[in-house]
Amino acid sequence: MSATPSSPLDAELLIATGCAHCPVVLEGLGTLIKEGVISSLRVTNIVNQPERAQELGVRSVPWLQLGPFILQGLHSPAELREWAERAGSMEGMSDYLYEQLKQGNLDAMEKLLAAQPTWLGALIPLLEQEDTDLKVRIGVDALLETLAASTNLDSLIEELGRLSQHERQSLRSDATHYLSLTHAPAAIPFLEARLQDESAEVRDIAEEGLAELKALKS
Repeated sequence: MSATPSSPLDAELLIATGCAHCPVVLEGLGTLIKEGVISSLRVTNIVNQPERAQELGVRSVPWLQLGPFILQGLHSPAELREWAERAGSMEGMSDYLYEQLKQGNLDAMEKLLAAQPTWLGALIPLLEQEDTDLKVRIGVDALLETLAASTNLDSLIEELGRLSQHERQSLRSDATHYLSLTHAPAAIPFLEARLQDESAEVRDIAEEGLAELKALKS
């Protein structure tokens, strides 16, 4: 059921008898199904099938998985349409990550990206945008630090390499550090270039990163 940037959009909705918001979400999704915006919709009443809620770790309804997005609580038909239209793009995933990290849903985003590393590139705009909320920026840092231990971050090397040359020193520092987290030889040329950076902080980060990568190679 997980979507990738080019796959058909599927949805799963958990509802419960007596839920005040569930009919609104169900009706909105029904319209999107009729219009072909959503390819398929699985609906489960957890009063009758509580095992599905247990399997997904869902504690309250309505609960919706719309492509790669998990949306909880009441969402208007307009909001559902907006998220459905965002679901096939990196830009949409960036918007989703921003919202979820701002709400403090770090663990859920870690699980999402670990399961679907295709979406890792959606973190790049959150790093690059100067007005990114501080809580979101801290969340991105935590995600990359944690994912580095179990997820291949090679797909980020080119973009991180680009950011390591940015005019903003704080961004060069962050990108240089994240390059070392990839544990990939392809990151070495970008780190070596930062040994000549005008910022002593960036030079130090690059030197430490190179030492780590070379230690891994030996």
